Amino acid sequence: MKRISDAYVTPPEGFTVHPKVMPQLQRRANAITGGPIDWGTGEILAFGSLLMEGRPVRLAGQDSRRGTFVQRFATIIDRHNADEWTPLTSLTEDQARFYIYDSLLSEYAALGFEYGYSVARPDALVLWEAQFGDFVNGAQTVIDEFISSGEAKWRQQSGVVLLLPHGYEGQGPDHSSARIERFLAMCAENAFVVAQPSTPASYFHLLRRHSLGEEHRPLVVFTPKSMLKRKEAASQPDDFTSGSFQGLIGDTVEDPAAVDTLLLCSGRITWDLVKARGGRDNSERFAVARIERLYPSPDDQLREEIAKYPNLKHIRWVQDEPANMGPWPYYALNVWPELDITVERVSRPASSSPRSALRSATRRSSRA
Repeated sequence: MKRISDAYVTPPEGFTVHPKVMPQLQRRANAITGGPIDWGTGEILAFGSLLMEGRPVRLAGQDSRRGTFVQRFATIIDRHNADEWTPLTSLTEDQARFYIYDSLLSEYAALGFEYGYSVARPDALVLWEAQFGDFVNGAQTVIDEFISSGEAKWRQQSGVVLLLPHGYEGQGPDHSSARIERFLAMCAENAFVVAQPSTPASYFHLLRRHSLGEEHRPLVVFTPKSMLKRKEAASQPDDFTSGSFQGLIGDTVEDPAAVDTLLLCSGRITWDLVKARGGRDNSERFAVARIERLYPSPDDQLREEIAKYPNLKHIRWVQDEPANMGPWPYYALNVWPELDITVERVSRPASSSPRSALRSATRRSSRA
């Protein structure tokens, strides 16, 4: 971590960093060693650590070098002569290669190429990033014909990673949803992994597990927007140097016996719930657990979390998305019946469009 930190504040001789960019790099370097660490920095730590362990890393997408939300700073441009500096290429003498590209505005062509690259280079961590998660619609043919079913049809394995920014934060129907429900509907036979981490450390461990683990299958990650800089969601250095990826992160309440309502969720809305709970006089009644890996669902961990609360009366699934979208349809049909539990839904009403306009939330129950 210290080596990655140093790399970000050691530009090549004669290289001029923009005066508005250099403070960002210095903050990143300081955060790596002292915390708190935000999402973009956690991702850089995952890439850098893999490179130093001999794993090539390749990332392509629209504006991916800077990051659509100015969060990545993987490549810096000299303000005077347009020279490029990519700090992760100068970590150690024997590190693996780091490739990062701003792709053309064609999801179909770009994702198709990265899928093929991942098949030809199984030792590399190959990622494709959509500028907004909704844009993956333009590559749906690649997803349907290759990523979701390539192994079942042709025994052709791929470890390609899809990074899809997702979140209902007022940016309109074409910049809100990466259509979680579509990916979960295609899930069967462990064809790929679907995840929505809630912290930078969780994302860090997810990428490393995906790259270094024995299983070789595609990974779909619903990445954040506003949570990129959210203080509650930040991680500390120890979170990276210890632990591992968890399919579910449970709550740590002082008195489990006082909890009568368990709120299950995934992604950014975790921190909205935690913040809202902190403003209530009866906050001890509520526990918040977030599912980090949506598929395969963490059934055993869900059972353990529910069993922690002896006086539990309500289990509620809370999501940003309308009732017919997001994780709810898949979980209501498959997961809750398997666990034999009653779960109430808290969400926007069903909608024909993935719009983000606020409407009254509705609630219903699903029981096996």
